[in-house]
Amino acid sequence: MAKYFVKKGIQLIIVTILISFFSFAVIYAAPGDISGMYLNEQMSDEEKEAIRENLGLNKSMPEQYWGWAKEVLKGDFGISLANHTSVSEQIIKRLPATLQLMGAALVLSVLLAIPLGLWSGYRKNTWIDNIISGLSYIGMSIPSFWLGMVLIIVFAAKLHILPSSGMHSVGNESFLDTVKHMIMPCITLSLSNLAVFIRYIRSNTIGQLGEEYVLAAKAKGTTGGKLLKRHILKNTLLPIITLLGMNLASIVCGSFIIESVFGLP
Repeated sequence: MAKYFVKKGIQLIIVTILISFFSFAVIYAAPGDISGMYLNEQMSDEEKEAIRENLGLNKSMPEQYWGWAKEVLKGDFGISLANHTSVSEQIIKRLPATLQLMGAALVLSVLLAIPLGLWSGYRKNTWIDNIISGLSYIGMSIPSFWLGMVLIIVFAAKLHILPSSGMHSVGNESFLDTVKHMIMPCITLSLSNLAVFIRYIRSNTIGQLGEEYVLAAKAKGTTGGKLLKRHILKNTLLPIITLLGMNLASIVCGSFIIESVFGLP
């Protein structure tokens, strides 16, 4: 087991280095550079060259990448070009809200997908299965940013039930207030993953229903909820762990979009 984790860890490091290097190379090959944000027409050639040298732009691409990588290993991600503040400080400041949104969306997706997927698979080709499957297809088709805006219009602008943006109300940082602010972002982020999980669990449930151990349990008189809970559930959920890992990247990217739509910090 230890060798397996070491092997996977080495592979992760290599992939991370390659991705960062090629991403850096693409930006380096793009026309222009960031020095244009600091230069103006009144500067002399010596001043312009001094700025380029201070930014490290007079070095070759491998040298620039190595200089950037050394600072990243120290935890220094540089200065943001948008607001001229430390990138590391911004990540530390905003990461808790992102993790909170991602965690809540994952938990909601899994908790709803398990019973819906199991029951849809167990009642295959019935009206219940058709409704759940139809809603799943709709959930996978709806863009998350569009759904977020619709929720804001309906529940914040029209009904005035939920807050439209932010993590807290002014002067109120209670747990209940945070929950109210997280309801719409969490629903928006979890919908597409919920639809995928339901389809996956449904497919696994249908496959498990044909296994010999399930047929033996049915022969003994076990049916309905007991059959799903005692025999099918544990074997159906094992692949979900892998599916969670595969969907992690989409959840991270989706959280950035949802945070922009709902104005989360």
